[in-house]
Amino acid sequence: MIAQFSRSTRWLTAAVLLALLVAMPWLASLGMLNFLIKVAIASLFALGFNLLWGQAGLLSFGHAAYFGLGTFASIYAMQAIEAGFWLPTPLVPLVGATVGFFAGLVAGWFATLRTGVYFAMITVALAELLASIAVKWEAVFGGEGGLRSVRTGWGPWKLQQVSDVYWLTLIWLLIALGLLVWLQRSPLGTVVRGIRERELRVSFMGYNTHAVKTLVFAASAGIAGMAGGLLALSDEAANMVLFQGSGSAFVVVNTVIGGAGVLLGPLVGAALTTLFAYYIASATHFWMLYLGLLFIAVVVYAPMGLAGVAAQRVREASAGRSAWLRPAEARISLGVVVLSAGVVLLVEIVGRLCAPEYAAAIAAKGGWPAVKVIGIAWAPTSWLTWGTLGLLLGSGFWLLRASGLKSRLMARIQGSQT
Repeated sequence: MIAQFSRSTRWLTAAVLLALLVAMPWLASLGMLNFLIKVAIASLFALGFNLLWGQAGLLSFGHAAYFGLGTFASIYAMQAIEAGFWLPTPLVPLVGATVGFFAGLVAGWFATLRTGVYFAMITVALAELLASIAVKWEAVFGGEGGLRSVRTGWGPWKLQQVSDVYWLTLIWLLIALGLLVWLQRSPLGTVVRGIRERELRVSFMGYNTHAVKTLVFAASAGIAGMAGGLLALSDEAANMVLFQGSGSAFVVVNTVIGGAGVLLGPLVGAALTTLFAYYIASATHFWMLYLGLLFIAVVVYAPMGLAGVAAQRVREASAGRSAWLRPAEARISLGVVVLSAGVVLLVEIVGRLCAPEYAAAIAAKGGWPAVKVIGIAWAPTSWLTWGTLGLLLGSGFWLLRASGLKSRLMARIQGSQT
């Protein structure tokens, strides 16, 4: 009964979430729709990457190459549609997926000849090679200015409004998600996970593991290319920034924060990092520092990812093996909130004190003027400023220590090793 209740609850939750996503154009503002489009594109990119890492155990540090190739290929397809070529505009992401797939097929054949760190280094080398070619080959990649095109409507898809682009992006995200679920439950998915766990044993069973890994690499690159195609439809532009290593780094961060072991984990990570880039970046210059601290905290204290921890807790609570929230975990959560508030306040105050604008203010006004953080003026020479910081940081550390976080972490690490 518990399992049936849990299954019905999951279906009901998925249906409510899907209905909410479909209704977003009538509920959300224009800025929020643009934000959701970027979340969906980042989620699709992360889902493709997680197929390679989470399922096959192959960590790529150059996946932005296939994302960028898909974007440029889709821009060329949009330019061809403008010139009169018959191609339904909603199928433009398939062009990016096709180019990404075949590029991944070639690159994957070479990269999967090795495993581990050597595989990762080959993916980096291939991505850097493509980035160097893109810089020199201005006739194809448009140089520093990149390439541009305009969305052309097709049938009921006018694609002149953000809501049309949002629905199209959502449809392709759901299609890709359905294909990934099918692949995960198929015999091929079982073979892929077997290669991740015991590749030698799978090869002894008669499977060509190199061919399977190449195919998975190509499929992963194809999904990344599809995400690039959706970016081309959204931004109507492509430039060489797409080939930079930061794109490959962000997709790794998305997957780690969300959780590589959960199918929807990369969606959680993509939503969080896009939230940082959209909203927190407009509020502070140190948003990359906060994102890095979140990444480190997840790696150290929640290696399963945020979605992985949540999924494990739902399973344990549904089976009656654990409460939804234990008292010690409530203290840990409170300690994390208090400590995070202290760290943010410390970074913002020190950052403003070290800024060139503050040095100019000292020269103009004399003394040490107060700095504003969250609408409050904090005087650098006041004991209240540093007392508040000490109270927040000290209370956060005390709450975490009192909750036994260190012993819980060590027990979890020892349990994972045995």
